[in-house]
Amino acid sequence: MIDLLLVTLGISLGIQAALFALAATFRTDKVTDLSYGLTFIALAVFLVRDDVPWGSPATALALMVVLWGVRLAGYLFFRILRIGRDARFDGVRERFWAFARFWFFQGVAVWIIMVPVTLWFALPAAREPWSLWMAAGALTWAVGLAIETVADAQKFADRNQTGGRRWTDRGLWRYSRHPNYFGELLCWWGVFLFALPGLGWWALPGLTGPITITILLLYVTGIPTLEASAERKWGRDPEYAAYRRRTNRLVPWR
Repeated sequence: MIDLLLVTLGISLGIQAALFALAATFRTDKVTDLSYGLTFIALAVFLVRDDVPWGSPATALALMVVLWGVRLAGYLFFRILRIGRDARFDGVRERFWAFARFWFFQGVAVWIIMVPVTLWFALPAAREPWSLWMAAGALTWAVGLAIETVADAQKFADRNQTGGRRWTDRGLWRYSRHPNYFGELLCWWGVFLFALPGLGWWALPGLTGPITITILLLYVTGIPTLEASAERKWGRDPEYAAYRRRTNRLVPWR
């Protein structure tokens, strides 16, 4: 168990180190967010065994992580190719140790978020048949992926149409200021729900995965960063103030 956790930590940090070297050398943002999704994919592929039959829970869990990672990495890579640079890293990519610190913590964060999946594959649960818990977790994950995908597509289309001069308040964004993050949280809580019955008492350390991504999105690098950026751009606009008042922060609802 401990050995597997250390190996996956090494893989996560190793991927970050390799892509950080590329990003720092060329002062580019094109691989920064790409590496995030790719690391999840690499860990899922590493964890699933070659002898796992197609259609088994183990294959399904690995595919849940891989499909989420492929969608996110593909979307973020396409987006950065279109916009050229990520303003979040202005003043950071030019400072070696500050940039390196970001990559290091990104690698640690991916590893922690994957902890319930890693633990599940290390336990006999990886060989158990399907259960209602697994089905419920997979369904929660699927709903989350659909919401996140639609929300990202709507925002990207809206930004292209307005040139980024206005906030997005159409589609799912009419009911939530961050529906993509709501979908992402559903995905990872769905993964945890899928794994929960097979984790036993390991469910407690496994909780660090969904709790970590929840804290990151709600209080650290997700919503606070975007809300601060939006406030700088449109904080004095009465229409934006009205949008904030009438629209939920996270859960799409009226």
